[in-house]
Order: sequence, then C-alpha cells, then structure tokens
Amino acid sequence: MSIRTVPGDQLTAQDVYDIWKIRDAVFAVEQRVDEEDVDGLDLLATTTHLWLDDSDGPTSYLRVLEADGYLKVGRVCTRRDQRGKGLSGQLMREVNERYGEQLIKISAQAYLEKWYEGFGFVRTGDNYDEAGIDHLPMRREPTPSP
Repeated sequence: MSIRTVPGDQLTAQDVYDIWKIRDAVFAVEQRVDEEDVDGLDLLATTTHLWLDDSDGPTSYLRVLEADGYLKVGRVCTRRDQRGKGLSGQLMREVNERYGEQLIKISAQAYLEKWYEGFGFVRTGDNYDEAGIDHLPMRREPTPSP
C-alpha cells in the first residue's frame, strides 16, 4: 500500500468524498464530536492530505497544514476495521521524513501522548478540552538536514 499525498487544491471530488467519509466515521460517529469537521482548510494549496487506502477507501488519513512559521498535523484517523496494523504510524513517519526540517505541532488526544512521543513529539502544555475530548499540545522540533 503506497501513501497518497495530495495538496488540497488538487483533490478530486472523489478524494474529498473519501476523506470526509473516514473522518465522519471516526470523529462524528465513533467519537461523537459535535463540532463541524468542514473548517475551510481542506481545499487550500497549503494543506496536504496523506492517506493509505484499499478498495473500500481510505484506511488511514491525516492532513498537514501550513501555519505561521510551523506545520500542524491534524485529523489523524484510521478506519475501525484497519486498526492495529500500524497504518497511522506509517503516515506519521512519512510526515517526519517529508517535513522533519520544520517545526511540527499537533493537538493530540491525550490518550495518544506516548504514541506521538514515539515520533519525536513532546508535550508543551496542559491538557484542554477540544470538541469534548481531552487533548494536549505537542511539538516536534526541526531535525537539521545531514
């Protein structure tokens, strides 16, 4: 399975549908997030979407946003029937390989703190509520190029 990487302004209608389908299943249905997922950032040229898929659509997904002097990883999710296979880990390793020379921040669900630490992220503040779920701020410092 190869990782698809598509800038927001190059997504097809099918890509958008598939991305929102997995995000809806994970965040709205499973986690009961009651905030709107559509935030105006997905179709920007400065947003990059990364995902793995099979014949049923995306199996794991995340997006990378360009922010003010750093990148922000968000919407990390894996389809229920594909969990435990390391798919989100593949995507996070790809993020580190592609963007490792830049500062990367994430608003992590608190229970995943140790998992994100495995990709070089460290906690930078106290827990807070985001969309009814316990989160914490984390960042990964830039890795100098060799």
